[in-house]
Amino acid sequence: MTRPTYLLLILLFMAPFQLIAQDNMLCVGRYWTEDEGNLMLKEFALKWNDKASWEARAQTIKKGIIEGMQLDKMPKIKGDFNAILRDKKVMDGYTIENIAIESFPGFYITGNLYRPTEERSSYAAILSPHGHLANKRFTHYMQKRAGVLAKMGAIVFAYDMVGYGESIQVEHKMPIALLLQTYNSQRILDYLLSLPEVDPERIGMTGGSGGGTQTFVLTAIDDRIKASAPVVQVSAHFFGGCVCESGMPIHKSEDHQTSNVEIAALCAPRPLLVVSDGADWTRNTPRVEFPYIQRVYSLYDAQHKAENVHLPLEKHDYGYSKRAAVYNFFGHHLNLRIGNVPYDDGYQEDFIKVLEADQLKVFSEANPMPSNALNGNQAVMDYLKISGPY
Repeated sequence: MTRPTYLLLILLFMAPFQLIAQDNMLCVGRYWTEDEGNLMLKEFALKWNDKASWEARAQTIKKGIIEGMQLDKMPKIKGDFNAILRDKKVMDGYTIENIAIESFPGFYITGNLYRPTEERSSYAAILSPHGHLANKRFTHYMQKRAGVLAKMGAIVFAYDMVGYGESIQVEHKMPIALLLQTYNSQRILDYLLSLPEVDPERIGMTGGSGGGTQTFVLTAIDDRIKASAPVVQVSAHFFGGCVCESGMPIHKSEDHQTSNVEIAALCAPRPLLVVSDGADWTRNTPRVEFPYIQRVYSLYDAQHKAENVHLPLEKHDYGYSKRAAVYNFFGHHLNLRIGNVPYDDGYQEDFIKVLEADQLKVFSEANPMPSNALNGNQAVMDYLKISGPY
């Protein structure tokens, strides 16, 4: 047997074991029980005892996120957004434009840009991703959240998950969904910061469920997010059940193990609001997850910048009371004008006119996606030369 043939046989023999090893690096769904998640946080806490040792661990976790999703292999692009803005609509205290920007050549991020009508010398900006639902960007609650924050004085970019809404170039459950969503969010952040009227010290991000995952992941690795509000997603035992959350090895490597609690805590000492409820994997937040986060914030004497709003009688959504908590949080930390929004025993959202989906779409038969658009999972992965976690 020749040496090349011998080596090939060894590689073929070892390949299944390599796949198993790599698969073991994924932490998917309810990876631990509630009891195990609680105990693992106690184990993590033994790995640091002061600011220096926490920051060393934080760097390990951040490195694990970036390398685990292969973010370091993505195109290094400055500008070149090739923004498409259409159909400006003047509402009550804000405007809406249908927008697409080019994430990388041939791949488009689709969404809506909400702007305040009140003139100010500068504006805050907020990234608004969403969770799992085919057309969630067009729902009344996404429109209300963005419209209220815009009337308060923020430029809000609400955008589609990959594979949902108008993001039809790939399927949602593709191998690199987590990578694409994180990179898209970074490109949106780049775009917002490119606007001369945006104050770089007043950048926020918020999303619920899978949008909450997008929020704490980007906040963990990008200090340009100055205030973060992940909703109904930070859990010690649940890692996200979709490939866009846990389909790439960002929680575990040969050198470390972490959970979404520590990833959320990487926000420290920037303002963080964790919203939880009583009917999903965040039901233990006041007793398990949030005390750990507060301990991290105490290293920076910044306990007052980490908040938990727990709604034990509510379920898994981004409903009114959750939105109201976020309005107050961003109102304070991003210096928004909460007085711009009517208030009577609660924020009044009835000034928001909910639009039909067709009114919010940037692409149509008359205005199709640009001709350079990559189509299909494989076309996108071939262009990026990234195949996924294996």
